[in-house]
Amino acid sequence: MNQDDGIESELKFPVEELGALRERLTELEAERLSPSALEDNWVLDRDNALREAASLLRVRQDRNGARVTWKGPPTFDGPLKQREERECGIEDAEELLILFERLGYKVVHRYQKHREEWRLGGVKVALDHTPMGNFVEFEGDGAEKLAQRCGFTMDRAERRSYLRLYLDYVRDHPEAPRNMVFQSD
Repeated sequence: MNQDDGIESELKFPVEELGALRERLTELEAERLSPSALEDNWVLDRDNALREAASLLRVRQDRNGARVTWKGPPTFDGPLKQREERECGIEDAEELLILFERLGYKVVHRYQKHREEWRLGGVKVALDHTPMGNFVEFEGDGAEKLAQRCGFTMDRAERRSYLRLYLDYVRDHPEAPRNMVFQSD
């Protein structure tokens, strides 16, 4: 996210094998910011108002602590997805979820992923392993150029959020759990 204007600009691609992408990032001399670690996310809504507005309210717990995030409706500049994003750290994810519940919000979806983070120049790269497959996200100025240097073509860019991707996945795999969580968790 560009912290100055609160606009997130990202590209997301499905990936068969994260190892080859890791090697390519190393060849490009990208800096590995963190090893893969579990990230747990709770999506909240009240009477489907946020979903209908194409917005998102999320509480996330990961290796860096807990955060609450609001994302506005997405727009697209070619394959690049852009949306306003506001985020702040919080002390206690469980207590915040209770607070939101008291305000009428309910957890409508939970999703997990193992995320590994890299950076090259002004672009943050996230390698995500999810219960439905692997993805890479390029975020920041120069995302499109770096994605191309890593072998991605813009016509393969995924426009859907993880939530929408998983809802579509469940439609095609009715045996999948309601939430995108790892079975052992």
